[in-house]
Amino acid sequence: MHPGNISIHDYSYDLPQSRIARYPLEQRDASKLLIWEKEKITEDRYANIASHLPENSLLVFNNTKVVEARLLFQKAGGSMIEIFCLEPDEQYRDITAAMQQSGKVIWKCLVGGAKKWKENPLVRMIGNGDQQIRLEADKIKQLNDSYLVELRWNADLSFAELLHLAGAVPLPPYLERAVEDSDKERYQTIYARHDGSVAAPTAGLHFTDKIFRTLQQKNIGHDFVTLHVGAGTFKPVKAALMSDHEMHAEFIDVRRELVARLLEHESGTIVAVGTTSLRTLESLYWLGVKTALDPWILQEELRLSQWEAYELEEKAIPVQQALRSLLHWMDHQQTDRILTKTQIIIAPGYIFRVISALVTNFHQPQSTLLLLVAAIAGDNWKKIYGYALLHDFRFLSYGDGSLLWL
Repeated sequence: MHPGNISIHDYSYDLPQSRIARYPLEQRDASKLLIWEKEKITEDRYANIASHLPENSLLVFNNTKVVEARLLFQKAGGSMIEIFCLEPDEQYRDITAAMQQSGKVIWKCLVGGAKKWKENPLVRMIGNGDQQIRLEADKIKQLNDSYLVELRWNADLSFAELLHLAGAVPLPPYLERAVEDSDKERYQTIYARHDGSVAAPTAGLHFTDKIFRTLQQKNIGHDFVTLHVGAGTFKPVKAALMSDHEMHAEFIDVRRELVARLLEHESGTIVAVGTTSLRTLESLYWLGVKTALDPWILQEELRLSQWEAYELEEKAIPVQQALRSLLHWMDHQQTDRILTKTQIIIAPGYIFRVISALVTNFHQPQSTLLLLVAAIAGDNWKKIYGYALLHDFRFLSYGDGSLLWL
């Protein structure tokens, strides 16, 4: 069955509010770890994850960094308008370029209290030591489900620096609490490097320097991709069939060295840490297929739409061939990075090409992330989630996690 014919109602379960972790554990690697392997469930702690991985495995992490994407403006009458910065306007090549803009930037945003925003611009004064920065927001145009907003500021700061100074961490709405100072550190992986996400790649929140040392002692390697997580992470599936649900396209940034390393490791064990890492790795395979079909495809055309992986299935080639093709394409383009967007949806019926296992948290009912888990475990996702609920696992972003083997 094509995944477009899936009914999201078949991927539901009862998640009591009491099982949602509203705060992280004091120690990151103390979180519980459910291991699903050969249709058997065991459990441990993240601190011991190396003991559940074979030697010479390769773990791939997403090193995106959560930005303080929520900007609050108070009107003269006291009412508040919230601007939630989703992604840059299409005039910018990628998120990094947009984040480096100084003085002004145009961004796609959600607007809380949009009906109260009658006049332009909104103005807010921001203290920065002895300096007072004037931040202005102009609503340029309304889009389907967001607004195009121009933000201007009178200081020699990049947009990333401005957000760090003036914005708030965009905690998931299901936590149902205000942001606290501790969230600035804990809603961020210890290896986060590249500003651009509005949600954390939460599987990585459990990893500590101690875990990386234990991995090294077992000769388990690690590397990084970058996928900037968009607000589509929180977008509920409202359509009766998945064919009517539109996935949010997200920016990916992958180094040539990572593609070459995957090629060298193709016959070994590759473990994606997080659904975003998995989607990036599997997208690389299909981008490689596209370069094999058209070696001269332009960089701006090399992206992956929602159902393209399924439409290209009859054109599938061996993983090594796809990765080599991608490397040859990068040589032709004289680039050492793949900067593009992926809209790939991974659901039951998908055939995995790159990864051997996934490390991930426990996800919301009727979500595309739960579909991804079901693509790995089949109907056994119900057994996995049932076990987690019965054995006091904590759910969602700040909760516990799992190691799921194909």
